[in-house]
Amino acid sequence: MSGGGDSVALLALAVAWGARPLAVATVDHGLRPGGAAEAASVSALSARFGLSHATLRWDGWAGGNLQARARAARRRLLSDWAASEGLAAVLLAHTRDDQAETVLMRLARGSGVDGLAAMRPAARAEGVLWLRPLLGATRAELRDHLRALGLAWAEDPGNADARFARIAARRLLPALAPLGLTPARLATLAAHMGDAAEVLDEAEAALARRALRLDPAGWALLDPGAVATAPRGVALRLLADTLAAVAGAPYRPRLDALRALAAALVAPEFAGATLHGCVLRPARGGMAILRELAAVEPPVPASATVWDGRWSLALPPGTPPDWRVGAHGAGLPGVARRVAETLPALWNAGTRVALLAPLGGPHGRARFDIRDARRRTALTGN
Repeated sequence: MSGGGDSVALLALAVAWGARPLAVATVDHGLRPGGAAEAASVSALSARFGLSHATLRWDGWAGGNLQARARAARRRLLSDWAASEGLAAVLLAHTRDDQAETVLMRLARGSGVDGLAAMRPAARAEGVLWLRPLLGATRAELRDHLRALGLAWAEDPGNADARFARIAARRLLPALAPLGLTPARLATLAAHMGDAAEVLDEAEAALARRALRLDPAGWALLDPGAVATAPRGVALRLLADTLAAVAGAPYRPRLDALRALAAALVAPEFAGATLHGCVLRPARGGMAILRELAAVEPPVPASATVWDGRWSLALPPGTPPDWRVGAHGAGLPGVARRVAETLPALWNAGTRVALLAPLGGPHGRARFDIRDARRRTALTGN
């Protein structure tokens, strides 16, 4: 929790609900000077309720696409923390106002059904259940509740910065209310889109059984012909989820880029493309979708449980803590160059020690893992 009004209210309510076991975590990205002080205040509040508190720090700001990487890192930090605490679920303090802002932003981006479904009340990913029990409550209601309890909260200075799309959407909502586009109505739209998304999930799974093969080495083979003859919305959904799975990305690519790629795939002159951290190349039996080497995650400590958002790691006890897990690079016999480059390997001081995937060995192993449960079910049936 951040110490803002929504998260403090969620903590107070969770205590009142009698949720047990219950623990608190704050993710500190190290971006604001006040971040450490806010984490300390959350720790003090947690102690007041008799709860443990952990500050989870991320310093992986080197590299591109920082916002997406920060979101993925936040999820991974929280899921790893939840696993270490023996917690089956993580509670998130998103409100009906957050939901409305998300829908409005995604309308502006031209999102499809899944984008407009916005945040789900419950979703399983990264090995834990993510719950949003406050989607039916407004910020004002939560703050009224805190005042009644005599609990204080902190205001994030970023909430006043209109350079952020969410803050711009927040300021626009009052002007849209006379048209009927109230936060409640936008949240209702998200619920309707969520129902429609469940129907599309079933259609996507049926198409995947005919048109997709996922390889344990972390790449996919897609049948463009089967995709081209499927209903467009289902085809786009399958393509988006496949790209996200191969890239280890929690989010799908933007809809406009996805549509352009889907149209190009069936053109006779299509020679390949790069999108969403993946490389697409014509191959025997279909279209190969491979991880892009330039987009893989930098090396992580050998103690990490996940690398590149898609490999679950299992290294034996006693692995030196200064060893790292990173991309294998070229030179693996019997495996296509682009696949070999992006497989996880164990490194020691710049020297490659062993390949970890897909077979592994005495130094450990790695397993290609689609960490979003909905996506995994749609693509594999499991």
